[in-house]
Amino acid sequence: MQEHNWLATQFESQRGHLRSVAYRMLGSTAEAEDAVQDTWLRVTNAKAADIENIQGWFTTITARICLNMLRSRNTRREEAFDGELPDPVISAIPGSRPEEEAVMADSVSLALLVVLDTLSPSERLAFVMHDIFDVPFDEIAPMLERTPAAARQLASRARRRIKGADSPAPDVDIPRQQEVMNAFFLAAREGNFDRLVSVLHEDVILRTDFGGRQKTTSTVRGAEAVASQAIMFANPAATLNPVLVNGGAGVVVTVADRPVAIMGFTVNGGKITGIEAIGDIARVNRITGGMFARE
Repeated sequence: MQEHNWLATQFESQRGHLRSVAYRMLGSTAEAEDAVQDTWLRVTNAKAADIENIQGWFTTITARICLNMLRSRNTRREEAFDGELPDPVISAIPGSRPEEEAVMADSVSLALLVVLDTLSPSERLAFVMHDIFDVPFDEIAPMLERTPAAARQLASRARRRIKGADSPAPDVDIPRQQEVMNAFFLAAREGNFDRLVSVLHEDVILRTDFGGRQKTTSTVRGAEAVASQAIMFANPAATLNPVLVNGGAGVVVTVADRPVAIMGFTVNGGKITGIEAIGDIARVNRITGGMFARE
């Protein structure tokens, strides 16, 4: 009993870190929670007394569980985005909810998660563990049942694909991001096409995910094409509730106090380079978790 209590205390102290690993591996908050719970079930059935690096042990188990979950998915997105967007992590402004702080530490943008979804499971694990969590390849290799050299090669291949996807890092100035985002919405509501184009990078990418049984996702590229979509979707009855989406500027769109969409923006150099929008109402309600529920 004493050992079990000690193990439970150690696990709880690492739960936030493990959720962070699982979220970056899976791109789904719900699946990340499942992976962490599965980790707990596995460690309770193992002997932990002789483990020297308890965090490393927990992390290895979580990473392997996530790897298996990725491999078991029915389809894997390839070069182009053609599946559902990853779950964003929504935080109120200012500050974030305590249970999200660990996930949002060293936050990863939604745009980067989309690119990570194009990697093979092994590439994703090697990149996430090494480039995001700074785990050495000697420790990554056993997770993949590969040599350290092979793990290094997988991470290098993933890095090249991510760089090739041209997903720029967002500006660090959140108020500036919000200023650019607000200019976008103002121009959209006014139907000012030229002003919309002026706040969009020429190679901006708009990804939309409306869920449903049939594939209803789409990708639009280029400032003029995205501006046309923005004007078409402008809804005067909608309320834009500013939030942080994976640590960057975003909004939860509500109509009659009901969440109907989540939009995250990537702003780089004062221009919008990426927009991710989720319009699956059931999923939006699950992700926002009652943040905008009526009193």
